[in-house]
Amino acid sequence: MIRFSTVVASLRTSEIRDLMGLAIRPDIISFAGGMPGNELFPVQEIDDIYAALSRDVKQTAFQYGPTTGYPPLLESLQDYLKSRGLPAGRNRLMITTGSLQAINILGKIFIDPGDLVVTENPCFIGAISAFNSYQGKLRGVDLDDDGIEVNALDGVLKQLHERPPKFVYLTPNFHNPAGTLYSNQRKYDVAEVLTKHNQLLIEDDAYGELYFDEEARKIVVPMKALYEEQLTICYTGTFSKILGPGFRLGWMLVPPEIFQKAELCKQSMDACSPNFTQVLANEFLRSGKIYPYLERLRKTYRQRKDLTVAAIREYFPKEVTWTEPRGGFYIWLKLPPQLDVIGVLKASVEKGAIFVIGRTFDPEGKDNGHLRLAYSNTTEDKIERGIQIIAESLKADMAASHRM
Repeated sequence: MIRFSTVVASLRTSEIRDLMGLAIRPDIISFAGGMPGNELFPVQEIDDIYAALSRDVKQTAFQYGPTTGYPPLLESLQDYLKSRGLPAGRNRLMITTGSLQAINILGKIFIDPGDLVVTENPCFIGAISAFNSYQGKLRGVDLDDDGIEVNALDGVLKQLHERPPKFVYLTPNFHNPAGTLYSNQRKYDVAEVLTKHNQLLIEDDAYGELYFDEEARKIVVPMKALYEEQLTICYTGTFSKILGPGFRLGWMLVPPEIFQKAELCKQSMDACSPNFTQVLANEFLRSGKIYPYLERLRKTYRQRKDLTVAAIREYFPKEVTWTEPRGGFYIWLKLPPQLDVIGVLKASVEKGAIFVIGRTFDPEGKDNGHLRLAYSNTTEDKIERGIQIIAESLKADMAASHRM
């Protein structure tokens, strides 16, 4: 008889992963996967980098590497993070197999079964899955246009005073799925609340380099760069959005005492992240090729965002509301209460367009009042038609509900 662990029995499938099979159909216009566009990858730059490597470095790329990361990449990444104001010198840096592994490792070293974790609501599905895999109990706190609601966060932490959460997990820069960019004042207020309650912060910053305007660029300073002196902050980032998900490279920047435990956990997971892609990522950073590439990405993603927003304004029912993102990949839309979002999704898929429903990102899996559109992987020639399809499905469902 097969007896699965209680951890595996408690896991729920990711609806995003379930939808990916549909999303790759050539006839489907996908707003589902939060992926870079294939046509945007720096293929030529990477070809040139590999061709210029010495034979010794190429051989090194094929070999196992240190658990904490390929040393030249650690050095060049440290310089890159310092240029963004991060305290890389006072913390330890580790390369991980995507930033989701960094989040997973941090969950593993802090969460015992039944421990509380506070997140935003909505929340990145990967973090929800990771924390659930260690049998953590998630408590979501709602977002507004400036970030997590401070009074609500303070109230939750007061309520949990007798048994405080192990940590608070936040995505301040171009949140997945909400697209929110925390204001400077909101980051300050959150830091004050976390300091008052002596809370550890895990700051996830996958999208911070993908800002669309100069004012947003000034705001995307990580909380770890601002509040290192008063808070214990574990900072995670990734190459997935600024180089390519297939590289499977992320990182964590954490205090030394946390780093030691994280290294032991990573050793037991995969021994080391891919040395081959670390070698390439190091040269991409060290050569400075990353900077013009990021400029191209920002321009393209802003164009796709603008087209998506224009189409939403033209075709969606007025009852659907949203906040226009200032960077990142996503638009988060609030639906009228009578609407059947599952029915809308099914109708849209039948007509040729797909999106992700809100409950995917709800720590309690209940939200049926939102949907997420990812414009990052949808080419400009398909955006308007895809939005029209979803709009038609929304209007048809609203008309049917009014007739009932």
